[in-house]
Amino acid sequence: MVGDRQGWLRCLLAGAVFVVGMTGTTLPTPLYPLYQEKFGFSELTVTVVYAVYAFGVIGVLLLAGNASDTIGRRPTLLWGLGFAAASAVCFLYAEGLGWLYAGRLLSGLSAGLFTGAATAYVMDLAPPGGASRATFVATAANMGGLGCGPLLAGVLAEYAPEPLLLPFAVHLVLVAVSVVVLLRLPETVRERRPLTAVRPQRPALPARVRPVFVPAAIAAFAGFALFGVFTSVSPAFLARYLHVDNHAVSGLVVALAFFASTAGQLAVGRVGVARSLPLGCAVLFAGLAFLAGALATDLLALVVLAAVVGGAGQGLSFRAALSAVAGAAPPERRAAVISTLFLVAYTGISIPVIGVGLLADPLGLERAGLVFTGTMLLLVASAAAYLLRRPVPTGAAKQG
Repeated sequence: MVGDRQGWLRCLLAGAVFVVGMTGTTLPTPLYPLYQEKFGFSELTVTVVYAVYAFGVIGVLLLAGNASDTIGRRPTLLWGLGFAAASAVCFLYAEGLGWLYAGRLLSGLSAGLFTGAATAYVMDLAPPGGASRATFVATAANMGGLGCGPLLAGVLAEYAPEPLLLPFAVHLVLVAVSVVVLLRLPETVRERRPLTAVRPQRPALPARVRPVFVPAAIAAFAGFALFGVFTSVSPAFLARYLHVDNHAVSGLVVALAFFASTAGQLAVGRVGVARSLPLGCAVLFAGLAFLAGALATDLLALVVLAAVVGGAGQGLSFRAALSAVAGAAPPERRAAVISTLFLVAYTGISIPVIGVGLLADPLGLERAGLVFTGTMLLLVASAAAYLLRRPVPTGAAKQG
């Protein structure tokens, strides 16, 4: 019993470090309109600044996705916290657009290291028989941390001085505390090798995985694209068209999408993987429809519904997609297959978001958003139709 309590305490502390790491990746979200005023750049630049983060994540997944299995969990997470601190410093000293690009790239490197290493570390530290609860801790920490970023920055920007400085100073303090916590936790990788042993990972897709992977990847792409739009241009949309100038409200709207995603992921355990993937596509479709309605009518209530419903659909479909793909993959290729799914997902928060930025100048932000939602609706509908014709195999669902 004492051992279980100690194990869960360590698991929760690792989860708290995970929260801090992911919080930094979304911290600038409600601050983009302020940076636009300060530096005078366009919506396209906002989306490119945001997308640089995704390029950082993709780069780490390709070049060092297996780093924590090689050098250990704690060293990998310490590197991740180092990149998070460097990102915060870039934003603290930002006197031009180049600082924002550098800060977002470093943030992407941090997230790329944290996503796999922190999830594995949380599960490693859980007591025997606690895998299911540890998965919940990791899921809640990941999406909860992403949600805490815009909420924390929005509240500080609205109700405290120095809106472009204080959020990052606070995050630096949290990173420092996380380093202390991490150094007091045990290493869980027994046979560690030097950093030079880390090798790039190539995307892998065995033939038996492809029937499951195609609809799963489409759902993951569309869900992450929705997150990308919410975290890059929604604050500008709220301010310009809905006259919501309160940064705390803008941050809360974005945070709701991530919190709803956590709830959606938790529901997979009850609904089951086989049913969660098509159901998640349906809920994601509804969230995108609400977003289209919000863009067409300028109603704040529809924006909130789009965040909550779309976030829940993203969580439901993505966790089901991850479980189905992992279950269908051969054990010796599973990590590479999962990395491939994450590559597709993070492509979803870069290319479509930049597309919105490119269209925002000639069409306006609302019409550009409608083109985006129409495209994503077609993708999600295609994935749902495919799943209705070819459901996820029972074996893959059970293993996932």
